[in-house]
Amino acid sequence: MTNPKKQYSRIQTQNRQKILDAALDVFSQHGFRGTTLDQIASASGLSKPNIIYYFNGKEDIHRTLLENLLEVWLAPLHALDPTGDPRSEILKYVHRKLEMSREMPRESRLFANEILQGAPRLREILGSGLKTLVDEKSTVIASWSKAGKIANVDPYHLIFSIWALTQHYADFDTQVRTILKDTDPYPGATEFLDHVYSRILEV
Repeated sequence: MTNPKKQYSRIQTQNRQKILDAALDVFSQHGFRGTTLDQIASASGLSKPNIIYYFNGKEDIHRTLLENLLEVWLAPLHALDPTGDPRSEILKYVHRKLEMSREMPRESRLFANEILQGAPRLREILGSGLKTLVDEKSTVIASWSKAGKIANVDPYHLIFSIWALTQHYADFDTQVRTILKDTDPYPGATEFLDHVYSRILEV
């Protein structure tokens, strides 16, 4: 883990961020196993000893990226408001997840690669914080269904489907844009997903 006692100057803080930005590029392209510290150093414009000064190796950088990402990644689900209009809240969640695929494709691929490898650096967090949050929001969705405010849907599989349908546009961007001949897929995706989830949730 990164040494928590180190205090960084403004320039050093900028260098740490430069390393993380470069590492995000490299990890999202090559995955954890295919990435080396030399590649990160080259992409960041810093020397390998500089990388080691700020981070205790490749795994430390990767874990830092994942931990920072998970907080951002889960924010839209945290924002699902139990007191709001159910259909609007779920569609807002769909929209935000789709926006994140457009705005954060590298982060999406980083997360997907980690999950595909069995989440060795995230397993503990996934089993605690993520599960707790999904359980909590699934209970909210189930209560909306029980009250007749939305259709009777399995809340877990509803959430899984939102993840799958929105993150596809980041994780399979090349495939999507090849098929659509480089047309921006997001306006059509937004319209399509609005239609799909409006029908799924319709009472």
